[in-house]
Amino acid sequence: MLDIKFIRENADLVKQNCANRNVSLDIDHLLEVDAKRRKLEQDLQHVRSESNKISSQRDMDPAARAEAGKKLRAEGEALEAELRVVKAQADDVLKMVPNLTHPQTPIGAEESDSVTIKTGKFPVPSFSFKPKDHLDLGRDLKIIDMEAGSKVAGSGFYFLKGKGALLEIALQHHVIKKLIARGYQFQITPDIANNDTLLGTGYVPRGNETNTYCIEDTNLSLIATAEITLCGQFRDEVLAESQLPVKLVGLSHCFRTERAGGKATRGIYRVHQFTKVEMVVLCLPEDSEKIHQELLEIEMEVFDDLGLSYRVLDIASGDLGASAYRKFDIEAWMPGRGEAGEYGEVTSTSNCTEYQSRRLNIKYKPKNEKAAFVHTLNGTGVAISRAIVGLLENYQTKDGDIKFPPAVAQILGFSEILKSESV
Repeated sequence: MLDIKFIRENADLVKQNCANRNVSLDIDHLLEVDAKRRKLEQDLQHVRSESNKISSQRDMDPAARAEAGKKLRAEGEALEAELRVVKAQADDVLKMVPNLTHPQTPIGAEESDSVTIKTGKFPVPSFSFKPKDHLDLGRDLKIIDMEAGSKVAGSGFYFLKGKGALLEIALQHHVIKKLIARGYQFQITPDIANNDTLLGTGYVPRGNETNTYCIEDTNLSLIATAEITLCGQFRDEVLAESQLPVKLVGLSHCFRTERAGGKATRGIYRVHQFTKVEMVVLCLPEDSEKIHQELLEIEMEVFDDLGLSYRVLDIASGDLGASAYRKFDIEAWMPGRGEAGEYGEVTSTSNCTEYQSRRLNIKYKPKNEKAAFVHTLNGTGVAISRAIVGLLENYQTKDGDIKFPPAVAQILGFSEILKSESV
């Protein structure tokens, strides 16, 4: 959430930023509602001041004083009621205003407007045969069972079985260990959060735009990412400057109602439930860009560890989402995706500056200075299902087995997944 004072003083910049981010929002209407709010606050303050004056006038006729006080109380109550309505209107619009945008972010509303800024250590692999996609491989190896998932929970759910399940545990363990070694505190968070926490982190719990599973007759929802809970635990807190940066690595299940169709998203690439290791950092404003690069470096290191080819995208303004000031995605090469292999998103890292901390009211207190909002950042340690897609498709053999190189086998705890094992 942006500071309304900043919006008042920089209305043209905010309007242009909304246009760049493909957000249709009437900033002039917001400013009109804000002006009305401020006028009502002034009027209410005046009424309260007059009421105090009347009550202190002991030489005034008691009946007249009582009558004047009654009239002012009624006027004050009417103003308070109107102010509550106007404040709610202003807050509703203010929450829809997106974050500002980094000056180096590519401007554009299309996916193709994002810019490749880096590539990984490993080249795109070549095959002497037509590679299968992960779903065909997983079914033949009996490690991915979409039918069982559909039977117990519906379309978009799945079972990982045998070495498929072991892949999940090994990937979690590898990334969590890596982050602990880099000073991140490991936390396992609730998979549920109240809707105020979702709103505070920039997620929409209800309405036409939501991808959230809401729990009926409660103020609770299933989380889409541990970013929500890792940030939300600090709501309404003031941290000492010496506590920053707070570096966290969280493990949670993630739930999303979205599920696009088509060959590129079949199988476990886009599902309703998956496991993710998430990084979250709370830091001083002057440190957030440096830490954003650190999060990207960690994400790249994870996929270098797995020996997968990837590219890093600087995401275009129209695809940032409301919270992100700047966002980098890693897309790994997936040989079975599309007709001849395609890149698919596997990680994302965002610098949200003070957008979330302002909504959640998370501050820090510098010595001898006024409390200020921290900056928050997040990044994917590993989204397990996407990493499994990359591993299966890149390390498949002509016979449909999976054979990992020694460095990757050391991470996973096994070197191959064979069809003969699944009989």
